[in-house]
Amino acid sequence: MTAATAHQTAGPYWHMIDFPEWADLLRPGSGNEAVAGERITLAGRITDGEGAPLVDGLVEIWQAGPDGRYDGAFHGFGRCATDAAGEFRFATLKPGAVPGRGNAMQAPHVAIAIFARGLMRHLVTRAYFAGGALNATDPVLGLVEDPARRKTLIAQPAGDGTWRLDIRLQGEGETVFLDV
Repeated sequence: MTAATAHQTAGPYWHMIDFPEWADLLRPGSGNEAVAGERITLAGRITDGEGAPLVDGLVEIWQAGPDGRYDGAFHGFGRCATDAAGEFRFATLKPGAVPGRGNAMQAPHVAIAIFARGLMRHLVTRAYFAGGALNATDPVLGLVEDPARRKTLIAQPAGDGTWRLDIRLQGEGETVFLDV
């Protein structure tokens, strides 16, 4: 019988899989240039439990297109490394509502995965949009009963088409992460 392989944390090998252009889902040649929809920037800062920036993380996003479809004309995958301040930034289109379990409509959202040194598995969360009409009835957002915790999933408008969602990995104000 062979011995079990030791657990290893993820990263820091982002330089091998980070293509900075992937943070712009609307770049020429992406296939998304002709898709109609509201152009937005999704930005934020990731911090650890002590409030220090996550400087060597990788953020991936998945989202539906403005029409609420994952299999439509819009290609909704992006990836970027965090910078020296722990910041990430994506240029994209605001997603539409998508059907969920039992065809209950899910509020427009962006799925976010975070990879970083020190994590045994990536972390998954969502960015909803403040003021969204379906936020109150979203089946996933509704599972977060504490209003203060629910706020950690709500991106706020930051002007000029930018939506901001800061993410705290642990400690006070920790972002809600999904067990997927």
